[in-house]
Amino acid sequence: MIMTATMCLALNMFFEARNEPIAGQQMVAEVTLNRVASSSYPDTICDVVYQNQQFSWTHDGLTDDPTKMSYLDKQAWEEIYKTAAIILSEPETYLPGTDTTHYHADYVWPYWADDLEYVSKVGTHLFYKNRES
Repeated sequence: MIMTATMCLALNMFFEARNEPIAGQQMVAEVTLNRVASSSYPDTICDVVYQNQQFSWTHDGLTDDPTKMSYLDKQAWEEIYKTAAIILSEPETYLPGTDTTHYHADYVWPYWADDLEYVSKVGTHLFYKNRES
């Protein structure tokens, strides 16, 4: 599989938020792109997505190929891939414009959550940004 920026963004949106509302998928894209823009993270979408243990799906031992999944997952993949391409063509139009760089599911509490500023909850994910200095 050839990894392009669109492919990497779509994979992250798919595996992190395919069962979330479109707003949740957009927020995952926002976090990914905000990390690319930050000097604290790698400089490309694919490098951000595959940075060591940043997103659980990249190291869970399960298949990372949506085309080898169920019929409904394949349909979701097609829609998310299209959405990722649209987001990359006009991020200022399709993303909420937050400074979020982190998120987690609402049923876990990672060690880093208390060090960041809570921004919002979308679907089952809570989103955070760095605290103002």
